[in-house]
Amino acid sequence: MHRSLPVLAACMALAPVLTPPAHAQTVASGHRDILLQATKSWNGVAYEKYPATQPELMMIRLTIPAHTALPWHTHPVPNAGYVLQGQLTIHDRDSGKTETFHQGEAFAESVNDTHRGESGDTQTVVLLTYALTPGTQPSIPAKGEKPEY
Repeated sequence: MHRSLPVLAACMALAPVLTPPAHAQTVASGHRDILLQATKSWNGVAYEKYPATQPELMMIRLTIPAHTALPWHTHPVPNAGYVLQGQLTIHDRDSGKTETFHQGEAFAESVNDTHRGESGDTQTVVLLTYALTPGTQPSIPAKGEKPEY
């Protein structure tokens, strides 16, 4: 018998002992915090029936410098925001309503109402999620205004 065969056999016998065990994966439910659930926007206007076409989701991170008001605009579809940093004051042009949302707060945006957001004393960063349909623009500038982004 060749001398290396017993050594090879011994190594093969020890391989299962020396191989680290695979990590067990725990299967468990995650914890959820509902940040927003709404049938109407922050200014109290109820959402209308959603179109019966293919949905398209869009999520953007919008950064607004300190002491800056965005141009007046509308959104043709429901969308939601979450303030990652700073604060955002939303102004409704027609009703004059305003509401301020701070870091860690979520809000339901208005649909077809002319409004704009305004930052405070620091840069504001907002995560925005739009429930679009293909070909729909998420933000439409009011007449004579620049685009929101």
